[in-house]
Amino acid sequence: MNLIAWMIVACEVMFWVVIVLGLVTRYVFKMKRLGLFLLSLTIVIDLALLIITGIDLYNGATATVAHGIAAVYIGISIAFGKSMIQWADERFQYYVLKQGEKPIKRYGAEYAKHYLKGWIRHLLAYLIGVGLLVGIMYWIHEPSQTKAFHAILRGWSTVLVIDLLITVSNFIWPSKPKS
Repeated sequence: MNLIAWMIVACEVMFWVVIVLGLVTRYVFKMKRLGLFLLSLTIVIDLALLIITGIDLYNGATATVAHGIAAVYIGISIAFGKSMIQWADERFQYYVLKQGEKPIKRYGAEYAKHYLKGWIRHLLAYLIGVGLLVGIMYWIHEPSQTKAFHAILRGWSTVLVIDLLITVSNFIWPSKPKS
């Protein structure tokens, strides 16, 4: 595995570590400001990954799938970051601290609307990630060096369309609670 692939893994691990540390600091140690600071470090992690990827490519590295996944990761992290932290926050309070309300399960139209919001976030992540990929391709300006990005663009476009079809299917065939 190359350096960029390891950086993506390290950034993903660090993302969840700072979320857990932020939640523990916030709720267990009652240090809300420090907890918020730790949670905000997720943005720094994304920025570091973007800078490392850009420098690697600018210095002549041939783009790999790992470089492309870095852009995907950043798009997803920006678009879903707040909702992922909220998701983790709710579950931490309920399952670990035994406080707050049990996270709700959605069914039917409510689930379909919630999934649609998730698809809109997916679209935002896609636009950010594709923007980064196209921006890097323009910046490097050497098609042979960024060829791997085309496969990422095709694959992610396919996933986005499949996710849209699932979104639409949730409105046509709404889910029902298990009896």
